[in-house]
Amino acid sequence: MTRLIVAAGGGGDAVAAAVLAALYGDDDRTVILTYAWDRLLVDPVPGPRGSHDFTGLERITATVWAVPAEARPIAPAGSTHPRLAAELPHTFALLDPHRGTEGVTRQLEELVSGLQPQSIDLLDVGGDILARGDEPTLRSPLADALTLAAACQVSAPVRLLIAGPGLDGELSPDALRPLLGPAVHALTANDVEPISAVLEWHPSEATAMLAATARGVRGTCEVRDAGLPVPLTDEGPRVHEVGLDEALSRNTLARAIMTTATLDEVEAYSREICGFSEIDYERDKAARLMNQPAVKLDEEAVLTRLDRFETDACSRGATHTTFRRLTEVLNLTGPQRDPLRRLLITSRPEQYEAPLWRMTTKPE
Repeated sequence: MTRLIVAAGGGGDAVAAAVLAALYGDDDRTVILTYAWDRLLVDPVPGPRGSHDFTGLERITATVWAVPAEARPIAPAGSTHPRLAAELPHTFALLDPHRGTEGVTRQLEELVSGLQPQSIDLLDVGGDILARGDEPTLRSPLADALTLAAACQVSAPVRLLIAGPGLDGELSPDALRPLLGPAVHALTANDVEPISAVLEWHPSEATAMLAATARGVRGTCEVRDAGLPVPLTDEGPRVHEVGLDEALSRNTLARAIMTTATLDEVEAYSREICGFSEIDYERDKAARLMNQPAVKLDEEAVLTRLDRFETDACSRGATHTTFRRLTEVLNLTGPQRDPLRRLLITSRPEQYEAPLWRMTTKPE
């Protein structure tokens, strides 16, 4: 029988869902329903993609499409989904938020009816799906709230799982700890091995840290353009179950958007309740990047700037960072991320603690 895993926030949650599928031992019978929302390092177009943004999709139900390896995003949009489909054995189905919670609920109901899955899991890496909406560190509440609101209206049991509490840098482990149910699994290096090749190119920071902590990496990792410090502790590789109703009772945004029929409505509620929409942030950032001249990937200059950054970061108590963070702090663009990564790993292999970069203070 098929298993259905809903990646609550898209992006790295979909990669983490592949780890969960491997734990079940049902790799090729797992459908991962996920947003095509890869942020600006991969997709220069703000917000999530819908089925109209791809060619080569394969219909699963009336409103659900699979993204096979042969699918392609329509320029200028970008997406990691086709490559995920090429490298992992699962079916990646497109979660489309453009018809609001009503549309996502319909997609879930169609999959439940058509697939009759053995289990349905809603998976969130980090735990911001448990946010109230007014936390000052909250950055991306919209996607998680939308999937939570839809999952609570499906006529089938859904299990909510939180992997890597605090690893998304939005809610701290201390804030999350009393909200979490029992740990259902503590990931090991063997558990994350199925996604090791994917993490060599995928830009997800939270799932990269999930894999790193499962491999035993400990310290403090700076993430995102803002340099948020995320602790890498023994809690990092744990997967917890949380009651779906408990999550909904906390998540003010999810409760407010239960009957929305458009993404615009969801955004409006996010601005009202959380004070912002993460898609607005992407719109503003995309506009800034459009007017920002690209910096040439000059190897000597990049390594010099890296030394300065590492010295500053270490003085702040950071031990690790992500390649997304490095790309942005060194004023490089999304397409330069992979060349930067190759340069650093080749020139300083001792600092690569896959899939993170371990920082050191260089002697004067």
